[in-house]
Amino acid sequence: MFDKKKVRYKKRAIHPITMFIMLTFLTIVLSSILSFFKIQASYSKINASGQLESVAVSVVGLFNSTGIKGIISDAAKNFASFAPLTTLLVGLIGLSVAHASGLIDTFIKRVTLKINNKTLTFIVIYLATISSIINEVGYVILIPLAALVFLANGRNPLLGITAAFCGVAFGYGVTIFAGSMEINLLNYTQQAAYLVDTNYHVALLSNLFVIIVSTIIVSIVGTIIIENVISKKIGRYHIYTEEQHSETKEIKIEDVEKEQQKRLEEEINEKKGLRNALITFIIFILLFAYMITPHLPGSGLLLDMNEKAYINQLFGEKAYFQEGFTFLISFLFLTTGIAYAIGAKTVKNDKELIDKATSYLKDVGLLCALIFFAAQFISVYKKTNIGTVVVAFIAGLVKDLPFSGLPLVVAVLLLIAISGLFITTQSSKWSIFAPVVVPLFMQNNITPEFAQFVFRAADSMAKGFTPLLAFFVVYLGYLNIYNTEKDPITIKKAISYIKPYYLIIGITWILIVALIYITGIPIGPGVSSGI
Repeated sequence: MFDKKKVRYKKRAIHPITMFIMLTFLTIVLSSILSFFKIQASYSKINASGQLESVAVSVVGLFNSTGIKGIISDAAKNFASFAPLTTLLVGLIGLSVAHASGLIDTFIKRVTLKINNKTLTFIVIYLATISSIINEVGYVILIPLAALVFLANGRNPLLGITAAFCGVAFGYGVTIFAGSMEINLLNYTQQAAYLVDTNYHVALLSNLFVIIVSTIIVSIVGTIIIENVISKKIGRYHIYTEEQHSETKEIKIEDVEKEQQKRLEEEINEKKGLRNALITFIIFILLFAYMITPHLPGSGLLLDMNEKAYINQLFGEKAYFQEGFTFLISFLFLTTGIAYAIGAKTVKNDKELIDKATSYLKDVGLLCALIFFAAQFISVYKKTNIGTVVVAFIAGLVKDLPFSGLPLVVAVLLLIAISGLFITTQSSKWSIFAPVVVPLFMQNNITPEFAQFVFRAADSMAKGFTPLLAFFVVYLGYLNIYNTEKDPITIKKAISYIKPYYLIIGITWILIVALIYITGIPIGPGVSSGI
């Protein structure tokens, strides 16, 4: 009876592309229904003069001639401007060359194979978590890299993909230093604090201590979840190949000697290749450091020198460093890969290297198709304003909360986390919540800096658990690239993989926030949870 149910379920499994099409259509229909009933909400926004003004937002129905025309005319633009597409392709160019040259395989053989499974998983999750210092580079570099590393270590690459995705998505609110996140959130926090106290100053590094500690805690808990829960859920990796039969041949002593000589030559070439790659890496890092160092002759090429503060020069909206970081990482893989290939003699010429790199990219077609339909779904969803209306409604609930102290903190944390299922962009959510949460916390003797950290924790709790996250499609796509089963991995199945991570890491964030609030320990230089 169980087997029959399983068969029926498999027959009903919907391909991710089909599901994105269905979700797009359902969103269009739902928007028109909600628009017909005039569903709307309002939220407070801080204007240019620092005053609160009310903004009304309504659901926009798209199931009409104007809406359909807009969807059709914007389809190509939605695809071309969809962030995962451009960043992924740029990142994969360098990664494919490094893989084709043999650099990644050699590095895995010499380094990662010597690391035990739990330590390797921790490293992947930790690197994924701190990668949020530079926007979404972790999604496009670490997910495919984790798949290769896990596969080479005899583990299921689906587990590596899941670990990398969860590390970035559910740890996105923290990192090891101030980065682009501080730039995105700080202005809203400061303006909201001015509503209560015009002399209050929110420091750039006000969350430094707590994000460093949280990074370690989240990575450790994440490792436990991956190793003890999700690994059992995903199972072992099976590659199905046709059986090959061959006659047993007598092994001659000459053949053994030739094989040993061949291995010795490969070992020597590998060392030469790694030496070349290391020299190239050092040169790249030195040049990179020079390009982000101001006030030296010809330096600061990647900085926005129109900004006064160095952090703004580095991570500001127009900073070349932030905008070009994915390309720089890709270029690093590309140059070190070429340097390795020359030293290790793994390719004869540029044509062979390009052919091998192109072979690695053969499955990108499926990923691009997924990205196209995911881009349409997310674009349509944004046009309807459904997410903004829901978040504005939740912000209204926060404003009217009857709690104080720890219950207030936890309630705000959970409500913001729920809102993350509908809007995944940090700055968009915080622009709505900051004018509500920061004054509310200050009136309850809770610092704006702690309010900002509560938001960061809440944002990390839920954003990976929804296909509305733009980079969810990268995770979904790589699951299907490495999927060996006959049926595709559906959106539902992809979410089921990360469900334990979502639940346990959510509890972890609640405990971290509660512990910090109760103990009053510093969350940054001279800053704690209480005023």
